[in-house]
Amino acid sequence: MKPLQGLAWLLVMQLAGEALSRALSLPVPGPVIGMLLLWPALSFAPVREQVTQTARFLLGHLSLLFIPVGVGVITHLDVLSHYGLRLALVIVLSTWVGMAATALVLRRLMRSHTSTLDEAAPEVRKDA
Repeated sequence: MKPLQGLAWLLVMQLAGEALSRALSLPVPGPVIGMLLLWPALSFAPVREQVTQTARFLLGHLSLLFIPVGVGVITHLDVLSHYGLRLALVIVLSTWVGMAATALVLRRLMRSHTSTLDEAAPEVRKDA
Protein backbone atom coordinates (compact mmCIF):
# COMPACT_ATOMS: atom_id res chain seq x y z
CA MET A 1 0.00 0.00 0.00
CA LYS A 2 2.88 2.38 0.74
CA PRO A 3 4.21 2.24 -2.84
CA LEU A 4 0.81 3.41 -4.08
CA GLN A 5 0.71 6.21 -1.53
CA GLY A 6 4.22 7.24 -2.55
CA LEU A 7 3.18 7.21 -6.19
CA ALA A 8 0.23 9.40 -5.25
CA TRP A 9 2.62 11.88 -3.61
CA LEU A 10 4.79 11.94 -6.73
CA LEU A 11 1.79 12.50 -8.98
CA VAL A 12 0.33 15.20 -6.72
CA MET A 13 3.65 17.06 -6.72
CA GLN A 14 3.89 16.74 -10.49
CA LEU A 15 0.32 17.99 -10.86
CA ALA A 16 1.04 20.95 -8.57
CA GLY A 17 4.16 21.75 -10.57
CA GLU A 18 2.26 21.53 -13.83
CA ALA A 19 -0.49 23.77 -12.48
CA LEU A 20 2.04 26.35 -11.29
CA SER A 21 3.93 26.22 -14.57
CA ARG A 22 0.82 26.81 -16.63
CA ALA A 23 -0.87 29.30 -14.29
CA LEU A 24 2.22 31.49 -14.00
CA SER A 25 3.39 30.89 -17.60
CA LEU A 26 6.79 29.79 -16.35
CA PRO A 27 9.45 28.66 -18.83
CA VAL A 28 10.19 25.66 -16.59
CA PRO A 29 8.40 22.33 -17.18
CA GLY A 30 5.80 21.29 -14.62
CA PRO A 31 7.56 18.05 -13.60
CA VAL A 32 10.71 20.03 -12.75
CA ILE A 33 8.70 22.39 -10.55
CA GLY A 34 6.99 19.36 -9.02
CA MET A 35 10.38 17.86 -8.20
CA LEU A 36 11.41 21.11 -6.53
CA LEU A 37 8.17 21.00 -4.52
CA LEU A 38 8.88 17.40 -3.56
CA TRP A 39 12.29 18.25 -2.16
CA PRO A 40 11.08 20.06 0.99
CA ALA A 41 8.17 17.62 1.30
CA LEU A 42 10.70 14.82 1.76
CA SER A 43 11.72 16.35 5.09
CA PHE A 44 8.46 14.97 6.54
CA ALA A 45 8.84 11.33 7.60
CA PRO A 46 5.47 10.04 6.30
CA VAL A 47 6.10 11.45 2.83
CA ARG A 48 9.71 10.28 2.81
CA GLU A 49 8.83 6.71 3.83
CA GLN A 50 6.10 6.37 1.23
CA VAL A 51 8.19 7.87 -1.58
CA THR A 52 11.14 5.69 -0.57
CA GLN A 53 9.00 2.57 -0.95
CA THR A 54 7.85 3.74 -4.38
CA ALA A 55 11.40 4.58 -5.47
CA ARG A 56 12.63 1.13 -4.43
CA PHE A 57 9.78 -0.51 -6.32
CA LEU A 58 10.44 1.55 -9.47
CA LEU A 59 14.19 0.95 -9.33
CA GLY A 60 13.56 -2.77 -8.95
CA HIS A 61 11.56 -2.76 -12.18
CA LEU A 62 13.57 -0.14 -14.04
CA SER A 63 14.39 -2.44 -16.94
CA LEU A 64 10.69 -2.62 -17.85
CA LEU A 65 10.66 1.13 -18.42
CA PHE A 66 13.14 0.74 -21.29
CA ILE A 67 10.87 -1.51 -23.35
CA PRO A 68 8.79 1.35 -24.85
CA VAL A 69 11.99 3.16 -25.81
CA GLY A 70 13.34 0.06 -27.54
CA VAL A 71 10.08 -0.43 -29.44
CA GLY A 72 10.12 3.24 -30.45
CA VAL A 73 13.65 2.94 -31.82
CA ILE A 74 12.75 -0.17 -33.78
CA THR A 75 9.62 1.41 -35.28
CA HIS A 76 11.61 4.46 -36.39
CA LEU A 77 14.69 2.78 -37.83
CA ASP A 78 14.35 4.83 -41.01
CA VAL A 79 14.73 8.06 -39.02
CA LEU A 80 17.63 6.56 -37.09
CA SER A 81 19.39 5.50 -40.29
CA HIS A 82 18.93 8.98 -41.76
CA TYR A 83 19.89 11.03 -38.68
CA GLY A 84 21.81 8.43 -36.66
CA LEU A 85 25.27 9.96 -36.98
CA ARG A 86 23.98 13.44 -36.13
CA LEU A 87 22.04 12.07 -33.15
CA ALA A 88 25.10 10.23 -31.87
CA LEU A 89 27.20 13.39 -32.24
CA VAL A 90 24.64 15.49 -30.35
CA ILE A 91 24.39 12.88 -27.58
CA VAL A 92 28.18 12.69 -27.16
CA LEU A 93 28.67 16.48 -27.25
CA SER A 94 25.82 17.19 -24.85
CA THR A 95 27.16 14.56 -22.46
CA TRP A 96 30.61 16.16 -22.56
CA VAL A 97 29.16 19.64 -22.02
CA GLY A 98 27.11 18.39 -19.08
CA MET A 99 30.13 16.67 -17.53
CA ALA A 100 32.30 19.77 -18.04
CA ALA A 101 29.67 22.04 -16.47
CA THR A 102 29.35 19.67 -13.52
CA ALA A 103 33.14 19.59 -13.07
CA LEU A 104 33.40 23.39 -13.19
CA VAL A 105 30.59 23.84 -10.66
CA LEU A 106 32.14 21.22 -8.38
CA ARG A 107 35.56 22.88 -8.63
CA ARG A 108 34.07 26.27 -7.76
CA LEU A 109 32.10 24.84 -4.84
CA MET A 110 35.16 23.02 -3.52
CA ARG A 111 37.22 26.24 -3.69
CA SER A 112 34.58 28.24 -1.86
CA HIS A 113 34.18 25.48 0.73
CA THR A 114 37.95 25.28 1.27
CA SER A 115 38.27 29.06 1.61
CA THR A 116 35.37 29.08 4.06
CA LEU A 117 37.10 26.40 6.15
CA ASP A 118 40.38 28.32 6.03
CA GLU A 119 38.68 31.49 7.24
CA ALA A 120 36.74 29.69 9.96
CA ALA A 121 39.68 27.88 11.52
CA PRO A 122 43.05 29.25 10.43
CA GLU A 123 44.78 27.77 13.48
CA VAL A 124 43.87 24.23 12.41
CA ARG A 125 45.96 24.52 9.28
CA LYS A 126 49.64 23.95 10.00
CA ASP A 127 52.39 24.54 7.49
CA ALA A 128 54.95 21.77 7.50
